[in-house]
Amino acid sequence: MAAPKKGRRQGAQGKPGRSLVFILIALVALTGGMFLSGHTTPRLGIDLAGGTSITLEAKNEPGQKNAINPTNMNTAVDIINNRVNGLGVSEAEVQTQGDRNIIVNIPKGTNEKQARDQVGTTAQLYFRPVITQTSGAPMPEPSASSSSGTDKEKDKADKGKADKATDEATSPTATPTSQGRAVTDALKADPTPSTTPSGKAKDDKGDKGDKDDKKKDDPSSTPSADPATAKLQEQFAKLDCTDKTARAAAGKGAKPSDNTIACGKSPDGKTWDKFILGPAELNGKDVDDAKATINQQSGAWVVNMDFTKGGSKKFSAVTTKLSQQQPPQNQFAIVLDGEVASAPSVRTTLSSNAEISGSFTQESAKDLANILSYGALPLTFHEQSVTTVSPALGGEQLKAGLIAGAIGLALVVIYLVVYYRGLSLIAIASLLVSAALTYAIMTLLGPTIKFALNLPAVCGAIVAIGITADSFIVFFERVRDEVREGRTLRPAVERAWPRARRTILVSDFVSFLAAAVLFVVTVGKVQGFAFTLGLTTLLDVVVVFFFTKPLMTLMARKKFFANGHKWSGLDPKRLGAKPPLRRSRRVTPAAGPVDPKEA
Repeated sequence: MAAPKKGRRQGAQGKPGRSLVFILIALVALTGGMFLSGHTTPRLGIDLAGGTSITLEAKNEPGQKNAINPTNMNTAVDIINNRVNGLGVSEAEVQTQGDRNIIVNIPKGTNEKQARDQVGTTAQLYFRPVITQTSGAPMPEPSASSSSGTDKEKDKADKGKADKATDEATSPTATPTSQGRAVTDALKADPTPSTTPSGKAKDDKGDKGDKDDKKKDDPSSTPSADPATAKLQEQFAKLDCTDKTARAAAGKGAKPSDNTIACGKSPDGKTWDKFILGPAELNGKDVDDAKATINQQSGAWVVNMDFTKGGSKKFSAVTTKLSQQQPPQNQFAIVLDGEVASAPSVRTTLSSNAEISGSFTQESAKDLANILSYGALPLTFHEQSVTTVSPALGGEQLKAGLIAGAIGLALVVIYLVVYYRGLSLIAIASLLVSAALTYAIMTLLGPTIKFALNLPAVCGAIVAIGITADSFIVFFERVRDEVREGRTLRPAVERAWPRARRTILVSDFVSFLAAAVLFVVTVGKVQGFAFTLGLTTLLDVVVVFFFTKPLMTLMARKKFFANGHKWSGLDPKRLGAKPPLRRSRRVTPAAGPVDPKEA
């Protein structure tokens, strides 16, 4: 039974070339995969390539408790990720940090401002019917003349002129139209349409006398009996949509079931409109999908919406009611973050889908479609911090990381050459193979699992140099121990390997366990360090088993190492070896005469 065991061991030792061929095939396959995929360099993180990192903090809505939980946070991550990627930012990273923060990393080379606006727009999405709308507040401009302010005052004092300007507008579309209805009258629970159908608005343009009579009968001159209505009317009258602070505060704290006020940009983006809106009829969860397309008849950009099954029923009910009203009460406002993103009019009953038309550009149509598709978040988020890294700074950090890695590698190589001499060639070759495998795998992981090499990951790779070199040192020292015992090199290598292998596996297991725990319990960039450390630890085992050991077996057959050259690192005299062990034959005594007594 002993003889076959020895034969198997010698057979395995006699073919180390198989393991070397395996490593060579792996290197060729990984390198080929790099070039076939078109990715020949690792994907860099924000801190190295440049870009913007946004930290969002979750906040409970008024009246909500315990809304910040892992389920809602993960849902928010998915929606924000879809929203940002919907802009074409395919390399954006969205992940949670702690129990209430979300980190969004937007790489350079994208429309960072547009992506940041989409990320910051994280509140609930509602569809509210328009009760009253006033348009025409100009956007603030630094070069605005004093006459514009005079015109504003005139508009506030003389609402008849505003009514006339509104009546001269085109027929109702997604473009908002002012209608000069009294606020208190419009706030009634069931607003009744005017005796003049909306389709005949053009025929009554010049009838100024009718408008004057209508204004005389305007019920807004009488105080409202409802205190809530009077308060909302007062807030609406005081609302200045050109003031950013006032826009943000408009309707703040209003529940979906309440009437509210809001501001919104006009379709041309030059003026602000302000609205009184009714209770929310639908929310963002009722929208199944939205796409920006070009209308084949008009050639204009439009947004097509598809509703869920439940949303279709709600939308059918609300459009049936709105289609019977006159402007602006036949409009529904798409409200996001308390701001009206669009206020299209309704001409007929709609159900499962709808088209929003207006003065859209390609960018504004896609933005609105993106908001409709991914706008319903379970939580409200506030922008906590924004960090922008320029490509120049990222390049400097990458350069510093590479210099640090080169210095660390050079120090390891110098130590190996000085202390191990010829054996250092085996160690350096193993380090190069490990580096090549690490580089190829990191490059391929970029397009497959979106792995990005950040600065902590570079630090992990630098630390891995020492871990890999430590495995070689353990093996070499075991071989030297056997040589000191007086054994020749070839048997010394084979006897040293089982002991070194056990130590290497235990050491690498501890390192991998530490990396795994660090990856699980940490978030953000520290995970890059843990991932790189774990990856290089696994590769260390592969390289030592399939490259370093077979190469050492081959080198043991060369005279330079086998004879213990003084520059081989295995000189018996330098190591203080004992005299060579020689096998002695047992001397059996010669057969003599047998004693008769013993017989």
